[in-house]
Amino acid sequence: MVREGSPFRGVGVIALKEAADHLTSARMHLIMGLVLLTAIGAVYGAIGRIKDTTAEDAYLFLKLFTVAREPLPSFAAFLGFLLPLVAIALGFDAINGEYNRRTMSRLLAQPIYRDAVLFGKFLGALLVIAIALLTLWLLMTGLGILFLGLPPTAADVVRSLAYLAATLACAGVWLALAIAFSAVIRSPATSALAALSVWLILTVFWGMIAPLLAGLIAPIDPLDPSTVLAQFEAQQSIARLSPQTLYAEITAILLDPAARSVGPLFMSQLQGSLYGAPLPTMESALIVWPQLSALVAAMILLFTVAYVAFQRQEVRA
Repeated sequence: MVREGSPFRGVGVIALKEAADHLTSARMHLIMGLVLLTAIGAVYGAIGRIKDTTAEDAYLFLKLFTVAREPLPSFAAFLGFLLPLVAIALGFDAINGEYNRRTMSRLLAQPIYRDAVLFGKFLGALLVIAIALLTLWLLMTGLGILFLGLPPTAADVVRSLAYLAATLACAGVWLALAIAFSAVIRSPATSALAALSVWLILTVFWGMIAPLLAGLIAPIDPLDPSTVLAQFEAQQSIARLSPQTLYAEITAILLDPAARSVGPLFMSQLQGSLYGAPLPTMESALIVWPQLSALVAAMILLFTVAYVAFQRQEVRA
């Protein structure tokens, strides 16, 4: 059977409808309230720390993202921890919820293809996350100007927006994972539990698992110093299987203009440079381009899994 028309016809309508449903849901209000409160707490602590210790720093605006005050972590750390939960909450019942409400058959009875349904649900949830991130960024900018009295420079704005784009890509990975579980598992509770289990492993336990696996793959030979570097590289490669590791490396480079490497810093990387001199934004972006590409590739791969599973499902009234 030959399909007529574009398979993406209706994507915009479904995306806007999904975004409106998420923005008006009580679940989203509770989650974003939690994120907003924690973000305000982190920024308030960062502002106090900046006034006490780094008032003469040339990158005060970027310090809002990375500076922490005990017992609160930094804003970037908060966002890296909570944003996957927001993405999972938006996607864990995207497909199986329609089946449980018995609305999938009526939805597909409209002149749209399954492609548009899945793309629309994904883009709608991603749009909500993008709106939330932009709102948080504007809030941080306002608080920084109000309490520090110093507006961000053009370079600060570009770096922070690049950081927001990387954060959105990281959220897209977890959203695609949640939608994939939603397409494979018919129970919303089970799909949510599966997505949270993966998040828990890759966020909390992966840092402990990576050294153990690296020790098995590349053991250290006491008579060969090069094996130490080989094990470190193996550990780094295994750790980067987690989106959280990739996101942390991107954050460290984009929000610190003086950072020059995500791993060990060799003398060849410092040749001809001034100590502490900032890198241009484009050069910082090139350093973490492999990490950002890996996040986008993981998002596409997980979405493909969801797409294939959804296309093979039988829809009954």
